[in-house]
Amino acid sequence: MVISQKSQKSQTNKNIESLCPLSPMQEGMLFHTLYAPNSGVYIEHVLLTFTGDLNVNAFKQSWQQVIQRHGVLRTMFVWEGRKQPLQVVRKQVDLPWSYLDWQEFSSTEQQQKLEAFLREDRDKGFQLNQAPLMRCTLIKLGNQTYKLIWSFHHILIDGWCSPIIIKDILSYYESFNQGKRCNLPSVRPYQDYILWLQQQNKAEAEEFWRQSLQGFTNPTPLVVDKTQKQRRQHSSSYQEERFTLGQTTTKALQSLVREHRLTMATLVQAAWALLLSRYSGESEVLFGVAVSGRPGNLLGVEKMVGLFVNTLPLRVQVPSQAQLIPWLQQLNQKQLELQEYSYSHLVEIQQLSEIPAGVPLFESFLAFENYPIDSSWEDWSSNLKIAEIGSFSQTNYPLSVLAAVMNDILGVKIIYDANYFEADTIARMLRHLETLLEAMATNPNIELGQLPLMKDAELEQILVEWNNTKTDYPKDKCIHQLFEEQVEKTPDAIAVVFEEQSLTYSQLNRQANQLAHYLQKLGVVPETLVGICVERSIEMVVGLLAILKAGGAYVPLDPNYPQERISYILADSQASVLLTTEKLVNKEEHLAPRNPLFYKEQVIYLDADRGKIYQENDTDITESGVRPDNQAYVIYTSGSTGKPKGVQINHRSLTNFLKSMSQIPGITDSDKLLAVTTICFDIAALELYLPLIVGAAIVIVTREVASDGRQLLSTLENSGATVMQATPATWQMLLSTGWQGNYQKSSSTPQKKFKVLCGGEALPEKLANQLLETQAEVWNMYGPTETTIWSSVNKLESLTKSDKNGSYQQVNGKKPSIQSIQSIGKPISNTQMYILDSNLQPVPIGVTGELYIGGEGLARGYLNQPKLTKEKFIPNPFREQGNALFYKTGDLARYLPDGQIEYLGRIDNQVKIRGYRIETQEIETVLAQNTTVQETVVVAREDNPGDKRLVAYIVPETEIAASSNPELSNTQLSSWQDIFNQQVETRDSNIADSLFNASIWRSSYDNEAIPESQMRVWAENIVSQVLAHKPQKVWEVGCGTGMLLFKIAPHTESYYGTDISNVSLEYIKKQIEQQPDKYAQVTLAQKQADDMDEIAENSFDIILLSSIVQYF
Repeated sequence: MVISQKSQKSQTNKNIESLCPLSPMQEGMLFHTLYAPNSGVYIEHVLLTFTGDLNVNAFKQSWQQVIQRHGVLRTMFVWEGRKQPLQVVRKQVDLPWSYLDWQEFSSTEQQQKLEAFLREDRDKGFQLNQAPLMRCTLIKLGNQTYKLIWSFHHILIDGWCSPIIIKDILSYYESFNQGKRCNLPSVRPYQDYILWLQQQNKAEAEEFWRQSLQGFTNPTPLVVDKTQKQRRQHSSSYQEERFTLGQTTTKALQSLVREHRLTMATLVQAAWALLLSRYSGESEVLFGVAVSGRPGNLLGVEKMVGLFVNTLPLRVQVPSQAQLIPWLQQLNQKQLELQEYSYSHLVEIQQLSEIPAGVPLFESFLAFENYPIDSSWEDWSSNLKIAEIGSFSQTNYPLSVLAAVMNDILGVKIIYDANYFEADTIARMLRHLETLLEAMATNPNIELGQLPLMKDAELEQILVEWNNTKTDYPKDKCIHQLFEEQVEKTPDAIAVVFEEQSLTYSQLNRQANQLAHYLQKLGVVPETLVGICVERSIEMVVGLLAILKAGGAYVPLDPNYPQERISYILADSQASVLLTTEKLVNKEEHLAPRNPLFYKEQVIYLDADRGKIYQENDTDITESGVRPDNQAYVIYTSGSTGKPKGVQINHRSLTNFLKSMSQIPGITDSDKLLAVTTICFDIAALELYLPLIVGAAIVIVTREVASDGRQLLSTLENSGATVMQATPATWQMLLSTGWQGNYQKSSSTPQKKFKVLCGGEALPEKLANQLLETQAEVWNMYGPTETTIWSSVNKLESLTKSDKNGSYQQVNGKKPSIQSIQSIGKPISNTQMYILDSNLQPVPIGVTGELYIGGEGLARGYLNQPKLTKEKFIPNPFREQGNALFYKTGDLARYLPDGQIEYLGRIDNQVKIRGYRIETQEIETVLAQNTTVQETVVVAREDNPGDKRLVAYIVPETEIAASSNPELSNTQLSSWQDIFNQQVETRDSNIADSLFNASIWRSSYDNEAIPESQMRVWAENIVSQVLAHKPQKVWEVGCGTGMLLFKIAPHTESYYGTDISNVSLEYIKKQIEQQPDKYAQVTLAQKQADDMDEIAENSFDIILLSSIVQYF
């Protein structure tokens, strides 16, 4: 039989009972289903287990009757070619029904088959334009055991409807079995609710939501285990975890609800708000909540079947000092306010918020299921019982919390996207939610901040087990005494090497002893501060050891510091003695009168006074009076007041640190450590003392070598070094020069693994991977100056040679966590690390908090700053000793599941760049002192991975006068031209490399010439970046003396160099004349930077502004 299309359309139209628009919730579900049609989103499963004699035919007819009773179950949706989608109720549909017999399978096999069936059924989904959007599968499990799987799309009905429908099914079934007609009272159709929606005051609702969300600009973050990159690699996969509170706890909560006129839903919402607040560190959170959406003024609404539930945002303030009960009452009131506007469309609510478009308003959703279920189900039939009811659902949110009270037991279930979360994370989350609810029940008269999140076992693991670092070390020894013990063991072994010089342990000890005796004659005793300002050399090591042997504590001063900083440190520390060299003090004769090193009363010149020093006794000082509790050094670090602050470190802290480092990462007497760090950076203490207490050798490099990639590479490869410690910036510099790893060149000795110690700032993942590809051992080191150099270490795992995807080998039989590269490891010996919230409460695994450090490495405090010391070194509530303190680092971190700690950045404005800790406020304070600066902010930017820089943004006090005064502007330009012309060095005898003349470059701090080594690092970085783009036509504005030009021009077709200085240009011309063929493509012109005359459009591939941007 053939039916025409016209006839088919006529048949379809005859089968339409009614048409109406969609509710706001239905529109949202339609969108998400069409957006991700294969995701299984909003596919619901209700599972009913029956025991007894089941009349299958009567049961099937009962379901068909229920479909006829409720029009919404015969609904389909149409949207194509329409401005507004519609729901269409069919007059007649047939329910898809299937029957399976699994009696032959074991209970385990049946469960496996059930799980597979549910997955396949979810994947099958529904076509929303074909009714009915539901189906039933009846499975016979045993002789008198059946399981019904009722599948439907959530767009039809909500959870409230399930008991209504099931109760109708049971009524029809009982009537069929008895041969009677079932006369159920009529119910209002779902269309009546749609009509009610259209009559509501939309403008009033909009105003309510606008006010409710005012000022909320960032969604509450979830603790997500997997990065966005990892999530993109897999499609969503939903899992679930659950817990039930005991009957006693549930009844206690119900009693609390009755006493204070609350609801159980409010309690669960409160617990979730508290959990989100603790997890996110925010005092205000927002999450989605399900509201019943059944308006009280719609008669008979409680019996209606359809989708009434709606999802709305709930904004909750969580003040830690608030009392629990009043706060719960406020939350309950807020829930009542939401109900009044429960008809609002979530999409429209988001548009009224201040959350940026495209960013979800919330990522977690909570529903408290309070459905009309009564005990009549248990007695509906004498031959058949409902033994179990279960359900499975899936939303479009990464995480959904479902709660309900069944048989006086509160159950909570979390449905989560496994593409976001690990199962362990969700299990912990449920335990924390359970702990919060139990605490509410047992102690309602409590502040929110005091409600516990973790149970005792979890707290024991985090606070005690992971901090069990107690290790024996020589508590009665100072560091110079450990060195003297090593001298006795290996007197003739090489202790220190610098360029062509070297000293054995015995020689180093004798020279240090002579200087120590000399210092004592000048009054150096325990707690005496001695300044030391010398170039990197063997004398530097002798000076440091001598100060310690004499009983004093050293204050390091970098010769390259601005004079203002040196003056401040000397004045603040009141160092009574200064070690330096006459050569250093007099290196710039015209600056000598202003040199702060001249003004110390007791200055020891290690070069000029060498004769007097060598006359001293060279034996060990047996009793200097120094004890482990005395200061060893005072290191000045960045300070937020605009002035550096001195951190006081005792001998005991340094001894504990070095003994710990000698074990992990470890160093032996066969090692050579290449020392590259200035002594003003506390990590230099590892480089200088660790080798000396185990019999290893130190190879010291100059500041110029340490800052020049090629020179450092050469030294590293030829020194036989087996260990080097440096900041990520230095390791990156080495890799950029082509370093492929360090191996001993001598074939007569066994090849020793090279250890990379990397710290001082966060280790970028890309750099870590590059190091792991070529190095045998790479260690990530972490620690603030205030806790003695490094407080934790982490050995990064080696890449397998066969693994092309960059996965890591298992270490100690354990698979590394995803974040292993970012981990700073675990605390070193006798050190405790705590991650706490703003109330000093421990945070659980995976949750961000502030890192606090205690133990033997703790500094004495800040020199001359008792107030700041009290602010940063605070009582440790987790140690039995009443006077125990720990240090508030200001660093953000979180625990990984294995107890390692992941560093996440700074909590304040302090940043680390190339290993130096910088308070941006210090720079802002100095900049603000300039009368032309109205306002300033300093930030760290990392426009290119691994290339972090400080950038200052300034609002000028007034417009620069020159901009409105051409005559003044011309005068200033002429002055600048004269300055540049005077600074250019053109005498060949004063220039080591005629193609790298850095004479024009002066420090903005003190107008001193910038060291050539620094300029080479800068120039090499620029050249490599430019040549990577393979430019053919280059214009360099401000070409100076040609430092960039001579490197880049040979690789181009044309190179146009302009500069304001005619002397600079004459210098370049002179060099070009020596190699005319190589630089034939170079054209030069004297121009101001803003002179664009004769420049054709699109005539250059690259324009270099590197030299002039500092002036704009």
